[in-house]
Amino acid sequence: MSYYIRILGTQDPDIHLDDISEELDAEALSAQFGVLKNEKPEKWSVFELKNEKGKLLATVERNPVTTEGIGREELDEFKQSILEFQPASAAKWLNEFFDSVKVIYAIELLPIGMEAENYHIITTTQGIIWEQVNGILQADEEGFTNEEGYHILWQFPDDADGEWNCAVLNAEGKWENFNMDLADEQQREAFKAGKVPEGAKKVK
Repeated sequence: MSYYIRILGTQDPDIHLDDISEELDAEALSAQFGVLKNEKPEKWSVFELKNEKGKLLATVERNPVTTEGIGREELDEFKQSILEFQPASAAKWLNEFFDSVKVIYAIELLPIGMEAENYHIITTTQGIIWEQVNGILQADEEGFTNEEGYHILWQFPDDADGEWNCAVLNAEGKWENFNMDLADEQQREAFKAGKVPEGAKKVK
């Protein structure tokens, strides 16, 4: 079963595959790219991301947000879906942020892409795109981040556990970042109420 990570950008520059390749090289990672025959490395709508052995790890799709099309459809779906999740302050912030989104990059990860030796290739690719489009992240069964990459909306499954970097808006409308225990019920409820959970570690 596929897993999606999305990057919602407020800018929509053309991202050359050479830029991604250079960043991977800097991290001592090796990857291959597959583009459509009628597209170019500097102007693409979708590409396949493979490891050095040629195994397909993920597909990266670029969907501009226009008056119609996949990008607009996804954004409209997000606007509807966030209303039922908490904190309410984060849902409100996201709803306003969505108005500035110009492009959505959808990264479809295959199971092999989640393996330790391959996952860093995907996160590095995600990182260079995120940096250039100036936006936020969204991941299946997790939710949305703010512009710094801190998680802001609870969309985890009930059995979620582990430590996670999160953020809530304070009374001044600024993000307070912290690391919380997803399995701790009291911390969960505090986060959903838009408060920094007791026992969470503040992050600057």
